[in-house]
Amino acid sequence: MKVIIVGCGRLGSGLAGNLIKDGYDITVIDSNPEAFIRLGKHFKGKTVTGIGFDKDLMEKAGIQKIDAVVACTNSDEANALIGRISRNIYKVPRVISRLYDPRKASLYQSLGIQTINTTAWGIRQATEMLSYNQLDSVQHIGNGQVELLRLEIPALLEGRPVGEISIIGEIQVVALSRDNVTFIPTMGTALKKRDVVFLSIMTTSAGRLKSLLGLE
Repeated sequence: MKVIIVGCGRLGSGLAGNLIKDGYDITVIDSNPEAFIRLGKHFKGKTVTGIGFDKDLMEKAGIQKIDAVVACTNSDEANALIGRISRNIYKVPRVISRLYDPRKASLYQSLGIQTINTTAWGIRQATEMLSYNQLDSVQHIGNGQVELLRLEIPALLEGRPVGEISIIGEIQVVALSRDNVTFIPTMGTALKKRDVVFLSIMTTSAGRLKSLLGLE
């Protein structure tokens, strides 16, 4: 998995170290070349000096072929901008932005940008987010018996109709995001690579959903 980390402070350098150990291909961007000292002399990834939201720099870092971007500078505004550029212009499948102001988190999550906050927790949380996990819980509804899930379409379902991941009264696809456009699909809508679907599911049907997705 190829990941760009923008910001080489404690969070960025710590996350880069974790992911390198797990075999990820890491590129770290920072405006201050001295910040890369935090990575240690044995760091095997790539480093790029410059402003993280500069599109020329992002392309130099290879964003066109990147699986994920983590924006963790010390500026909410910069991290949000990096997240939006990565998601909207370069269609990066997974984008995480560090936001110090938690009031902004729900807005960016609605745009498909995951958010993290404090340093120590953020390193663990971002590492988990970047791990292969196709199902993300978005919200529990009512008394918790119904859950809204975000699903990144696995290869197994590419070309298959939405109806194959629906069970009347148990699992229902409520929206589909494709190329930054979200719409309500029909049962016959064919799923494509990088599609993201939102499902409402009875919590008691989690096992059946995993079977439909081939995750068991």
